[in-house]
Amino acid sequence: MNLKLTRPLAFFDLETTGLNIATDRIVEISIVKILPNGDKEIKTELVNPTIPISHESVEIHGITEEKIKDKATFKEIASDINTFIKDCDLAGFNSNRFDVPLLAEEFLRAGIDFNVNDRKLVDVQNIFHKMEQRTLVAAYKFYCAKDLTNAHSAEADTSATYEILEAQIEKYIELSGDTEFLSEFSQMTRNADLLGRFVYNDENIIVFNFGKHKGKAVTAVLEKEPGYYSWMINGDFPLYTKKVMKDIKATMTPTKPQPQKVKPKRIVVKKKQPAKNQPIEDKLSMLKNKFNSY
Repeated sequence: MNLKLTRPLAFFDLETTGLNIATDRIVEISIVKILPNGDKEIKTELVNPTIPISHESVEIHGITEEKIKDKATFKEIASDINTFIKDCDLAGFNSNRFDVPLLAEEFLRAGIDFNVNDRKLVDVQNIFHKMEQRTLVAAYKFYCAKDLTNAHSAEADTSATYEILEAQIEKYIELSGDTEFLSEFSQMTRNADLLGRFVYNDENIIVFNFGKHKGKAVTAVLEKEPGYYSWMINGDFPLYTKKVMKDIKATMTPTKPQPQKVKPKRIVVKKKQPAKNQPIEDKLSMLKNKFNSY
């Protein structure tokens, strides 16, 4: 084995209802776990996504709603999957941009606090694109001299991905079998979240990687525009991206509101208005009444 593992490396592949990380669901998951001694453990599950499968997806992987209607939901198997990949680094083909983020969404949706901060992520497609720039079928043919039959079957794709990485390490002397090296080499950007909405800049500061604030420090934006936080938390962003946003906000020191100066109220004293001159007829009437009283 060319891989030099200090802990298990779990290769996995997902077949899904569609391509939207935040809203689509898993219909099949296959995991090939490679242990440091070279032993291999395989786990494959069909999953009831509880939502419709797009026609385009069915055309690709062939999994129909009829085929999975009686299968367990991901929430029902989430604990078993989490246990199976516990203490594992993760590997896959295009996994950093799709499989890992979508798996994280499913775990979070099931109430499991899935985190990748303590895992190494090895994306075999990124290594392939850096070295040869081809597709999975071509990569399998190029590195393993085999035709990939049953493509888009999760288990076939996962096993092929494992074989490709083994062949890549053997072919390129500049590649190391060490998982930490492979994880670093297979990154295209230094993502702070799984989908790359936040990335680390050259100064190791987390910045936005999209929209009007692209390139700006997240903390700086939140200080000047607090409403942007609510916009993202309530928006159609993946749960893991929102989780990272919450973590960033939690590190910020709350700013104390400055006491407002209260202006003293001006007391306006109204001057008593002098009585208006009475008409002459009234004065004569008053004098007449006075003398008639004697």
